[in-house]
Amino acid sequence: MKVLIGVDPPWRVYHNLLSEEAGSSETREARITMTETSQAAPPILDPHMVRLFPTLAPAQLARVAPHGQTRRVESGAVLIEPGDTNRPVFVVVTGSLEIVRVLPSPAREELVTVLGPGQFTGEANLLSGRRGSVRIRAVESGEVIEIDREHLLALVQTDSTVGDVLLRAFILRRVELIARGIGDVVLVGSNHCAATLRIKEFLTRNGHPYAYVDLDVTTDMQDLLDHWHITIADVPVLICRGDKVLRNPKNPEIAKCLGFNDAIDRTHVRDVVVLGAGPAGLAAALCAASEGLDVLVLESNAPGGQAGSSSKIENYLGFPTGISGQDLADRAYTQAQKFGAQVMIARAVSNLECARRPFTVEVDDGTRVSAKVVIIATGAEYRKLDLDSASQFEGAGLYHAATHMEAQLCRNEEVIVVGGGNSAGQAAVFLAEIAKRVTVMVRAKGLAESMSRYLIHRIENHPSIELKTRTEIVGLEGNGHLENVRWRDNASGDTESKAVRHVFVMTGAVPNTGWLKSCLALDPKGFIKTGPDLSREELETAAWPLSRAPHLLETSLPGVFAIGDVRGGNFKRVAPAVGEGSIAIAFIHQVLQE
Repeated sequence: MKVLIGVDPPWRVYHNLLSEEAGSSETREARITMTETSQAAPPILDPHMVRLFPTLAPAQLARVAPHGQTRRVESGAVLIEPGDTNRPVFVVVTGSLEIVRVLPSPAREELVTVLGPGQFTGEANLLSGRRGSVRIRAVESGEVIEIDREHLLALVQTDSTVGDVLLRAFILRRVELIARGIGDVVLVGSNHCAATLRIKEFLTRNGHPYAYVDLDVTTDMQDLLDHWHITIADVPVLICRGDKVLRNPKNPEIAKCLGFNDAIDRTHVRDVVVLGAGPAGLAAALCAASEGLDVLVLESNAPGGQAGSSSKIENYLGFPTGISGQDLADRAYTQAQKFGAQVMIARAVSNLECARRPFTVEVDDGTRVSAKVVIIATGAEYRKLDLDSASQFEGAGLYHAATHMEAQLCRNEEVIVVGGGNSAGQAAVFLAEIAKRVTVMVRAKGLAESMSRYLIHRIENHPSIELKTRTEIVGLEGNGHLENVRWRDNASGDTESKAVRHVFVMTGAVPNTGWLKSCLALDPKGFIKTGPDLSREELETAAWPLSRAPHLLETSLPGVFAIGDVRGGNFKRVAPAVGEGSIAIAFIHQVLQE
């Protein structure tokens, strides 16, 4: 096993290759590094490489062979190019393969590793059918087993021993790429820019590795900017796959450039279409796919929903020390794909045609998807501050998530967390370990109404957290970025103002049901009514056509279910949302038989 290690972050390699000095060099050592801070990463130790690139035993190779096609490869033959779609996995039987990164300069490559007999190519994005970012080439002539995506999924599902080896390696490789910023994307931006934060969050939550250039701290990037004709007005800029520059792109544009949804067939009728990939939607997709149903999930942003932006979830079964919302979402997303569920990213539903079956779901890009059953799991959004000035500070001092990305922006500063639910409590405790001081503001007289007891105890006993009850923000000020916050004590009527640059708002919930256009019965707050909550009058108004009553999570339209935070009477916790997603599939089997 041969791995070349260097010390330059990918963006600097990218920059150097555009300079005369790099152009005159005949060879370069591979540089596999980097975190978001653009600092060099330590060399990868051999035990770690063994976990990344395990070797299958001869008996395991024999079990793999029936799932693929054995073929001869000659030295120098290129098996996969960067950007290829529908990539297979290659398992080396004899000979060797090398994996190289192709840098944006003619004939420039970085060697990642060389694979020998028993080792295999691939990483987690194979499960979703996304494009590859490396070149795979035969070093020595020999034989390989070529396994396409369909047969790979069958192998992972039916052979737990070999499947676990493959899946574990795929996941670890993807984690390594993300941690070291090695991918086909370079983001050029500023941490003080709301759009930069949005793009970083989108790439991170979708598990896509990227290199980041912070123009506020990097001073030697003019050659790179000039090469791509980038001006300050263009920032943030995404250099996509080394050949396309996206200037302040929206999330769907990024997803399209990176080919997030290229492998998804949108033409045939699905058994189930799930609208939303939060915990409820992913649980439904996983259960349905594992039971042999053809499942497509439509997600407007990234898997995980509101829970995906949580710094730590401690009251979910099976994780006694807690798990971050991002990690939980990543695991659920991979698990659903393992069983064949497909997830369309950065595509939101715009309409549901209710009049006929199969149902037709309209997507915001004009696509129409057909399904026998629809599960609505579009969730809810945090309420915005009712202030005219709030919109100008979104992402520039005003946030609705408290992840490590936001935390980096307020290290050793004072912050305010608005809200009395679990999300606000988790954010306060998390930020208190990073910020100078955290002030929690609620309009109620205390936290006991909506927050778990363990979080209340932590807030009350943390020396860096101050609780202000019966208090609300009444003013925000700043020039481009939040600089000052004014709040009012509703008990006394007194107001106070302080220089605070970061406010985290996690209050209430507004259901994502505006796109339904009166298709289903809703409660007065806009949440979808289901099962026994539907009155006889509402079913008569909806012209319920069946002799049976709606199933537990079924809406006023037969064959359409609602789960998670979008459903009226939901419990606003991750565990119940996952439970609802699982329960819905039991009823869906009955509906499909009707």
